[in-house]
Amino acid sequence: MRTGEKWIWSLIAIIALWAVGRALWQLGTQHEPDPGIPFYSTATPEITRAGSDLYRQLNCKNCHTLWTVRDMFQSVPAPALDGIGSLRDEQWFYNYFSAADPQTILPTRLKPQYRMPSYAHLDEQERRTLAAYMASLKVQDWYLDETRQAEYEKLTGKPYRPQ
Repeated sequence: MRTGEKWIWSLIAIIALWAVGRALWQLGTQHEPDPGIPFYSTATPEITRAGSDLYRQLNCKNCHTLWTVRDMFQSVPAPALDGIGSLRDEQWFYNYFSAADPQTILPTRLKPQYRMPSYAHLDEQERRTLAAYMASLKVQDWYLDETRQAEYEKLTGKPYRPQ
């Protein structure tokens, strides 16, 4: 190797060592622990299986997301279902799914073609299963305020103000 090449390789090595050292130093200075994934389910395996099957059969995924990052190309502004069970209980979901017009229980500002359909045509056991499944979709307490805010703003179009 020539002297000029040695200097270039030495400079590259110094820059690489500096970059690695800086990255390691930044890792060591982070003091905020990762809180983890905020979403979880309290459902039994049977309810999870039956509820997931109904979720797919009823094409809920065409409007809602579940356990996923929201698709930015999704055209329907429906709320994500992650953690929805922390906002509503099983009886509320059952009444909502049983209503001939769900908008009487939860008014919406969405255009009629994007509104929640009625599931009153399903048999009672399917509505109960779907209600139990939705009520089991929980969110950690630290994330609950963000979930409430998102639901409120989605439904009303107004900024959220905690009570």
